Amino acid sequence: MLVRSSNAFPFDRAQLERERLERQKRLRPDLVEAQSKPQLDNEDEETDENVNMNGRSAKSTRPTTGKAPRATTSGTQSKEPADAYFWNGELRQTANKYVEPSKDTRPLFRLTDILAPRDEISFAIISAYCVDFPWMYSFFNPSTPVIIVAQDSQGNETMKEVLPNWIKTTPFLRGGRGCMHMKFMLIFYKTGRLRVVVSTANLLPIDWRDIENSVWVQDVPLRPRPIPHESKANDFPAAWTRILHSLNVAPALITMVKNGHTDLPISRLEDLRRKWDFSKVKIHLVPSLAGKHEGWPKVLQSGHVALMKAVRDSGARTPKGKELVLECQGSSIGTYSTQWVNEFYCSARGDSAEEWLDQPKSRRTKLPYPPIKILFPSDKTVKESALGEQGGGTMFCRRSQWEGAKFPRTLFHDSRSKSGGVLMHSKMIIATFRDTGPSSKGKAPQSDSETEPESDDEVVEVDAQGREEDKVIGWAYVGSHNFTPSAWGTLSGSGFNPILNNTNFELGIVFPLRSAEELERVACWERPPRKYVLGKDEPWMQSESAYFAEE
Repeated sequence: MLVRSSNAFPFDRAQLERERLERQKRLRPDLVEAQSKPQLDNEDEETDENVNMNGRSAKSTRPTTGKAPRATTSGTQSKEPADAYFWNGELRQTANKYVEPSKDTRPLFRLTDILAPRDEISFAIISAYCVDFPWMYSFFNPSTPVIIVAQDSQGNETMKEVLPNWIKTTPFLRGGRGCMHMKFMLIFYKTGRLRVVVSTANLLPIDWRDIENSVWVQDVPLRPRPIPHESKANDFPAAWTRILHSLNVAPALITMVKNGHTDLPISRLEDLRRKWDFSKVKIHLVPSLAGKHEGWPKVLQSGHVALMKAVRDSGARTPKGKELVLECQGSSIGTYSTQWVNEFYCSARGDSAEEWLDQPKSRRTKLPYPPIKILFPSDKTVKESALGEQGGGTMFCRRSQWEGAKFPRTLFHDSRSKSGGVLMHSKMIIATFRDTGPSSKGKAPQSDSETEPESDDEVVEVDAQGREEDKVIGWAYVGSHNFTPSAWGTLSGSGFNPILNNTNFELGIVFPLRSAEELERVACWERPPRKYVLGKDEPWMQSESAYFAEE
């Protein structure tokens, strides 16, 4: 663990372990022997630390609609506070101990907000790469059955009981490479309500107190009666079903029933679509499913090609004659080539990879970099943050990457949170249209160098259908994907028979942006981001930090 044993630093490991044990003894004495150390969050070079949470309260929860729909399941009908519902979906940042009070004006999420009311949860399926199991156990009633998807250190498909009423399941990873990086929750309530959560946060105290993350929450009502199963469905709940099957959740569900939990709200994964009404869900899921995917039907369901489909389905495809500008915020930097960045950019525009793959490879490898801004904290930003270098343990860029002969240093911009001097673990993409640049389908985009706009004045509103609700200025992505080939996948093959290789399991959401005001509400960083001054600015490199060198 990248944790310094110093009483002067709030991440003091020995003290934290004592505090955690005391909390466990108080909440569940029988849990002490069941401790399991959380794994490191390592997507490319990403690592999260294990510390205990002692964060402040978030802003009061605001209702998104009026009264909640009433639904019943077997068992006692329960009452829930109406202002805790998010029937139309809600995106917020997480509460953070180190935000500047003058900038802390937005509604925020705490984990206790999301997992509430605690005793009304009947069942949960949760997922993260890095998990503090005893800490997470304390958020649930000990009798509540929970399936948790996590990472196996060898990349094997496994399933085992890790805590009373908890089953841990892990998916297969080819050759033990990559990681199960998805971060989500499906929370089933005794009232029949289903809460769907997609986030950027691991299930560790640090992610919910000391660094900033993004969380999307939507509540879904129970249908009056189940609908028939449709094997060819391709909507939001059908996507969830495919994702859960790929993560080895189905066998865990069967085992949970065999263990005596015969009254679960679902007996098979397909019940998710049959029993709940997802008609108010307007966002689109974008998964990356680790493995090799061949042929259009499979390729369209994973990685940046799934992003392309989500952009199209959102009505946010880049119009002809317009140029797409991307701002990609993350916590881990990949190894980039012009071919891969343009491959991703093609999908981000909403353009099919068919024409891209049919271009000669010699041409694809020589294209200039498209107008993409890679947001990553500079060395100066990390050192001047609330926790200084000690807080930079979740940000990863290597010297060998930065100094690579063809590395796109000119695309780098400083990542600074709107909340002040806190560092962000959020993974987010903001995509906007602009008039400048000769980009069009089938042609190389204009390189994003000294001509980039410094404000949103050049953002173009597109009215594709002539209706007010169809006007878009771009789209946004929020989820577990860093801007890396490991997360989004790499294409090969031909336009007739494409092949997508994904290293990681990832999950996020995409939705259209309809105004500059909405864009600013969604973006979690200060905009416009400040471009690196080459020769003066460098990205934060944890491996070169004097603080971490002492570990």
